[in-house]
Amino acid sequence: MCEATAYLLNKDGDEEVLLADVDVIEPTEGGKVRLVSIYGEQKILPGRIKSMSLVNHRVVLTQD
Repeated sequence: MCEATAYLLNKDGDEEVLLADVDVIEPTEGGKVRLVSIYGEQKILPGRIKSMSLVNHRVVLTQD
């Protein structure tokens, strides 16, 4: 499978799993990011993409 795991970089610099099996990542209004898993689970949060590694199936988000 080609889905990614999305992580949120917290204020201490640690990565916390935000959502697994992510299929859709898209920007929304107001500087938010919408994530949708292959199971239909959805999360919308303020933030931006810090890094992506598609080979490693990882997306790291940060909140400013």
